[in-house]
Amino acid sequence: MTSLKQNQHLNYDEKKMKKLISNRESARRSRKKKQQQLDELRVQINQLKDENKVMMRKIDGATGAFVAVNSENNVMRAQVTELADRLRLLNDVLYVAQEVSGLVMDIPEVSDALMEPWQLPCPVQPVTALDIDMC
Repeated sequence: MTSLKQNQHLNYDEKKMKKLISNRESARRSRKKKQQQLDELRVQINQLKDENKVMMRKIDGATGAFVAVNSENNVMRAQVTELADRLRLLNDVLYVAQEVSGLVMDIPEVSDALMEPWQLPCPVQPVTALDIDMC
């Protein structure tokens, strides 16, 4: 019986050792898999950082283009106001000349559309991202 107990004890020790080895191998595979996932995440982080830099450059370019166009638009609005005022003054001179000379002149009225150019009956041309070089 002693030998039977020893065999059982050996079998138990062998099973225990096999289980220990199996667990160690499983833990090693798990660590290796986690390391691969971590490496992939690091690569993804670098790719996203690069994409972010590209997007920020595009945003900066678009912002710069917007500022330039907005500034030009403000200048043009001021010019429209100035030209409309000049036209009104010239019309006033023509009215005085008409009254003094007695001649009938066709003096056009200054359109309100000159003061509100965004309401002119012009076709609206959409501006797409392809129209602006953002790189």
